Amino acid sequence: MLHARAVGNPWRASLPAWRSRLVLLALLLAMAVLAARAFYLQAMHEGFLQAKGDARYRRVVEVPAYRGRVTDRNGELLAVSTPVRAVWVSPSEMEATPREFEQLAQLLEMSTRELRAKLADTERDMVYLNRSVAPEVAARIAALRIPGVFQDNAYRRFYPGGEVLAHLVGFTDIGDSGQEGIELAFQKQLAGKPGARGIIRDAHGAIVEDSGILRPAQQGNDVVLSIDARIQSLAFRGLRDAVEAHHARGGGIVVLDTQTGEVLALANLPTYNPNNRSGMVPAQMRNRAVTDSFEPGSTLKPFTIALALEMGKVTPMTPIQTAPGTLAIGSATIHDSHPEGLLTVSQVIQKSSNVGAAKIALGLPSESMWQLFQDVGFGSPLRLGFPGESGGRVRPHKTWRPIEQATMSYGHGISVSLVQLAHAYLLFARDGDVVPLSLTRQAAAPAGHRVLSPATVRDVRAMLELAVQPGGTAPRAQIVGYRVGGKTGTAHKQQNGGYAENRYIASFSGLAPASNPRLVVAVMIDEPRAGQYYGGAVAAPVFATVMGGALRLLNVPTDAPLKPIELPRAESIVEEAE
Repeated sequence: MLHARAVGNPWRASLPAWRSRLVLLALLLAMAVLAARAFYLQAMHEGFLQAKGDARYRRVVEVPAYRGRVTDRNGELLAVSTPVRAVWVSPSEMEATPREFEQLAQLLEMSTRELRAKLADTERDMVYLNRSVAPEVAARIAALRIPGVFQDNAYRRFYPGGEVLAHLVGFTDIGDSGQEGIELAFQKQLAGKPGARGIIRDAHGAIVEDSGILRPAQQGNDVVLSIDARIQSLAFRGLRDAVEAHHARGGGIVVLDTQTGEVLALANLPTYNPNNRSGMVPAQMRNRAVTDSFEPGSTLKPFTIALALEMGKVTPMTPIQTAPGTLAIGSATIHDSHPEGLLTVSQVIQKSSNVGAAKIALGLPSESMWQLFQDVGFGSPLRLGFPGESGGRVRPHKTWRPIEQATMSYGHGISVSLVQLAHAYLLFARDGDVVPLSLTRQAAAPAGHRVLSPATVRDVRAMLELAVQPGGTAPRAQIVGYRVGGKTGTAHKQQNGGYAENRYIASFSGLAPASNPRLVVAVMIDEPRAGQYYGGAVAAPVFATVMGGALRLLNVPTDAPLKPIELPRAESIVEEAE
């Protein structure tokens, strides 16, 4: 019987007790390790695992903010965002047949080589193929149903004014951030803040769950400019016609409202199309009226005369001997291009005598001249908000030598931007005070800063009227129905530390109606090369065209007879050339 039990349970008799305990211990230890690992993963490292899982299926998609609109003073759109689609891929997830790949490249208007280059980095989770795809094209891309190709809502900036307003409005980059002009100057106001939305995609890229808005987008604010789109178009056409007619290198024009200091128009050439910037070169982007400075020539003579009148040094009828048409100061000699002899102070402006202006300037304290230039805004930026705004150059008066003070009287040895020149002429349009300029529409006229007495300014305004009458340097600035005042400038361009012999800047700055000025217009033509280069022949006609059209658009009452004006031929106009 004992033998039978032993034969029936052979393992019981042959296995030592310690081995079973060892197996049990190993099993318990393995279970403990697994439990610890599970605890570590579930409790201690949950965030990492959740992030890895979410990276495969869950995404946070940016909800773009609608960029604010830019409008002119009358509500006409100058910049607006239109809905488009942003197409992007996850390189590691994209699976496309050769035919689908080719179709996608065609729809995105790129070569298959360009598309492959964008997909080369498979480590990246997201690569934009095009952030500005038209909705109808985006629908055709979606119809391909290529795994790994996704789309999001986006906006594309559109500029209805095109090249006419390019330098003023500017443009945005592919990320909808302002890069030039108003778009850059008012970036914070226009941009808004993007929001976020959570989604879950399946393995094929299709959205299977929308978690909703995680953070709402804050839309950008609109910007209402002081610009009048009608006057802007008129100014651009007038400038373009003159640049083309005179084969000029470029030009600029500024139109100001004398009552408020608002900029009603600002245009430059060469220009560009902000809606299609392919092939654009840096020279086209320069906002010459704001960023470029030049020697203004004789457009500065009225300031010298105004100061002499204000200080009681002269009267409009004080005689100034300009014969023989030259004035020696040390080793330098100042010339008049057309000697006149004995002139009154008024005629110094009318005939634009360099010698007469220099003699008057030498009787003035240099500090007083310097202070007047500072008061009207020369020598420092006007703080319009434009990037790269030039402040021009006015050297400290303590360093002036007599020859430098003399030449500054007719705009030589001093540099200003075109918008500074236009702003300074508000002095003669506003009876002796100046106001800050504004690129946005103003609800009320700002307070002015008194610089000269009204009596002095009225005398100078009468001289500016003489300059555009027969016998003056700018009869081609006359406008039917309106009294006009203004001053021409013709200056040699600076080159290699000196002055170019046959390269000029022709300019004109003026106001109208002279009886009660409403607008100031300043024009600059850079390097006219068709034979004529005097400001009276090249820039004054632009002033007449733009000023006349703008006054009529604004329904400004006439203050002169409505009869035809006989304008002299351009070839007969003679003027100073510094």
